[in-house]
Amino acid sequence: MTKLAIASEWTKFWSVRATWWCLGSGALMMTLYAVVSGLSQQPDGDRPQAAHGIALTGAVYLVEFFVIAAATLFVTSEYASGSIRSTLQWVPVRSRVIVAKAAVLVPVLFAFGVLVSALGTGVATLAMSNGGLPSTFGQATSTALGMGAYFALLGLLCQGIAFMLRSAAGTLVMTIVLLLPLPLVLSQSVSREASDYFPAFAGIYSMVPSGENEPLFGGVPPYSPLIGVLVCLAWAAAGLFGGTMLLKRRDA
Repeated sequence: MTKLAIASEWTKFWSVRATWWCLGSGALMMTLYAVVSGLSQQPDGDRPQAAHGIALTGAVYLVEFFVIAAATLFVTSEYASGSIRSTLQWVPVRSRVIVAKAAVLVPVLFAFGVLVSALGTGVATLAMSNGGLPSTFGQATSTALGMGAYFALLGLLCQGIAFMLRSAAGTLVMTIVLLLPLPLVLSQSVSREASDYFPAFAGIYSMVPSGENEPLFGGVPPYSPLIGVLVCLAWAAAGLFGGTMLLKRRDA
């Protein structure tokens, strides 16, 4: 039964035009960012970047928002169209719907993260010519795997919030607040380290190869890439738990 539910969700995910627009636009934005950032690297520049660092910043500044949109619409489009009633009639065990959607999002967004990171690193390398810092295969691989993990777990967090709020606008606002404004406010008013344990910053640290400074602010990450992935995993689990509890208690 779960296999059939996953197959159904897989078909729904790829049959929605918004999926192709979001993922295709994310790849396009990464390409444009890599070209512009690569060309801006100069031999005597103040803050030279490596190609994998350019891919990382492109993911944080641009591509992650397309991932958020794709994961959000995967859930909320069914509420908007009313097809969620059919989904819950076909799969009466509601937690199984959550699992089936997660089983689609995780491999797709992980693969998308790895591929778009490789795309950004490759394009930036070609555009950099004589400027910037060198990237090794190991550094590029570490960033690509971290980006894949971050995008997959960010998608699960969006899925959980979408089942809680059942609104595309509400889910997008809540997710963006969790990514940027809230951690910055808490870091200024409560503890400077508070922001390190929110999904956006943990995602950045998961993409920085061990021993390197993170390229956005230039500081040393407070923990390893693996811990960054685990922090993102905790946020994704919390989001899915909340979404599952509310889905079980509410009418469609």
